[in-house]
Amino acid sequence: MERAVFHGRAAGTFPHSRWTITSGGLDFSFGETLNGPVERALISRRSDKTFGCWVDTAYVSRRVTVNRIVRKEVLSPSIFSFDVLAPEIARHHRPGNFVVIRLSPTGERIPLTIASRDPDGGTVRIVFQAVGKTSSMLGDLNVGDRILDLVGPLGAATRIARHDGAVVCVGGGLGIAPVLPIAAAHKEAGNRVITIIGARSANLLMLAGEMEAASRELIITTDDGTSGRKGFVTEVLEEVIDRETPEGISLVLAIGPVPMMAACCRVTARYPIPTEVSLNPIMVDATGMCGACRVTVGGETRFACVDGPEFDGHKVDFEELGKRLRMYREDELSAMKAYLDHTGPRCFEQERANGR
Repeated sequence: MERAVFHGRAAGTFPHSRWTITSGGLDFSFGETLNGPVERALISRRSDKTFGCWVDTAYVSRRVTVNRIVRKEVLSPSIFSFDVLAPEIARHHRPGNFVVIRLSPTGERIPLTIASRDPDGGTVRIVFQAVGKTSSMLGDLNVGDRILDLVGPLGAATRIARHDGAVVCVGGGLGIAPVLPIAAAHKEAGNRVITIIGARSANLLMLAGEMEAASRELIITTDDGTSGRKGFVTEVLEEVIDRETPEGISLVLAIGPVPMMAACCRVTARYPIPTEVSLNPIMVDATGMCGACRVTVGGETRFACVDGPEFDGHKVDFEELGKRLRMYREDELSAMKAYLDHTGPRCFEQERANGR
C-alpha cells in the first residue's frame, strides 16, 4: 500500500482516488497508485479545488521503507539521537523546520526539531529527551523499528541573511539541537557566529563538537560547573554583549526552555538587540487546526506552528505562554504514571503484532 503524508487543512473524501482524510487531517492512506497530474498536484504547493483541499507539503512514499530508525545514539541516560529514514523530508528541510511524530494511531503528536539531515542518505536526525509518555516510548525504540507517522518539514524556515555584526546563538538544554543547523547556516552565509550552550549538568550537554564546528566561538556553561563555566547562559550573554558592544551584535537567537528564552530577551531588550526565539514547546498538531499553540506576539494572536516557530522575542507574551504550557501538566503527569505502571504488551506493540 502506498502512503501519503499530508500537511494542510482538509476534511472528507477526495473524489478521484477514494482517499479519506483521517487523524485530524495529518495523514491519509489510499487504495490506488498515484500517477500523472494527481501526483504532481500533491507534490506542489498550491490550492486546487479539484482535490477539495489546501496542500502545503505532501510527499508520497512506500509504507514499508520510510520512517525507520537507522541509527540510535544514547547521548545521556535520558537523551537520544535518532537517524530516521525520511528521504523527502531530508531533501526539503531547511534550518528552523521541524517534524511531528506519532507512534500509534491513538497516540499523541509531538513536535521535534531536525538537528541535521543527510539528503544523499535520505535521513534526518532528531534529538529528544525522554521526559513524558510519548518521548519515553520513542526512546524505547531501536534500530530497525519504524515510527508510525513522521510529518514534515513543517513551520517557517529560519531567515538567514548576511550581517555586519556578530550573530549570537544561545541554546539551553534540548534547545541546543535546533540551534545547531541555524548556527551552521549563519556561518555558511558568512556571519561571525558566537554560540553559547548550557545545561544543568555535564551529562545533559549535547552536540558540543558539532556546535564548535558551526561557530566562530563556542562558550559552554553548566549550572553546577561540571563542564565549561559555572553559571547560566544569560550571564555569558551579558558578557558577550559587553565585549562585542551592542552595536557589534546584529542578532541574538535563543532556543531552550521558555524561562531561559524570556531571560535572554530581558537581557537584550535593554540595548536593544534584535532577538528571535523558537516556540516549539507549545505545539500539539502543528498544522494550525487545533489552536493549542496560540501565542500573543506584539498584541496579536499567532499560531506557533504555522506562523512560527520563530518570533521576535521582545514581542512575545512570555507570561501567557508559561500559563498555556502548564494547562495540561496534570494530564501529562497522569499519562506518564500510567505508562510507568503499565504491565504486559503496550498498545503500539499490540497494534504492530496485529499488522496495523
